[in-house]
Amino acid sequence: MIPLYAYRDNTCDPKKCSVKRLERAGLLTIVPKIRAIPKGSMLLDPTVPQALSPADKHMVHSLAVLDCSWAVLESKAIRNWRLKRALPLLFAANPVNFGKPCVLSSLEALAAALYIFGEEEQAMHVLSKISWGIRFYELNEEPLTLYKNAKDSAEIIEIQSGYM
Repeated sequence: MIPLYAYRDNTCDPKKCSVKRLERAGLLTIVPKIRAIPKGSMLLDPTVPQALSPADKHMVHSLAVLDCSWAVLESKAIRNWRLKRALPLLFAANPVNFGKPCVLSSLEALAAALYIFGEEEQAMHVLSKISWGIRFYELNEEPLTLYKNAKDSAEIIEIQSGYM
């Protein structure tokens, strides 16, 4: 089981927040500042050029997301974070962005990363904490399976290009 972390800046509605749901379920730890994310955590960052792949799993002690405004991505703490990867092309199932490419909720992003790392059971458990969670898997089952079986980031990009 891979530990999950999130930095949350409280800009979204806590009743609708997928990170808060995961915290209430005991599946994730919310940290009060970015520097409190443990070293060795893979930070999911949509702005970096390298795609997450199964080859990254051996470097990862935990996964972390930023549940905050995009301005935080420009902070020095994020720019200097050593382990950062972007998720490959996937489609959102959350009610706000359903069907949109690459506009995932934090819960969807964590579940996708877990699935790509071969942690399918943990990914499905994360998705089960929200009513539309299984829709994310159904919408992305084929690419998730292909990504999970890729050997590295280059192969992930090749697979992704087939969906564009």
